[in-house]
Amino acid sequence: VFQEMFKAECYFINGTEEVRYVRRHFYNRLQYAMFDSDVGHFVGFTPFGEKVARYWNSDPDFMERRRTAVDWLCRHNYKVFTP
Repeated sequence: VFQEMFKAECYFINGTEEVRYVRRHFYNRLQYAMFDSDVGHFVGFTPFGEKVARYWNSDPDFMERRRTAVDWLCRHNYKVFTP
């Protein structure tokens, strides 16, 4: 059985002053690509992940959505994510 999944995480430092958005992509429990809002682009960890990261990084609309996730996902849901 093959499984593909992604996990999106928001890290809050000083409330909503400093926010970091991390999105990790896995295939069969192996991380193949990751987006970090501090870095600003996808990074591949396997040959397949490098190819996928290049493809995603070349799409300006897709990347703009990932880069702005700090605001529309993390900061918007701050009260939901924090106890």
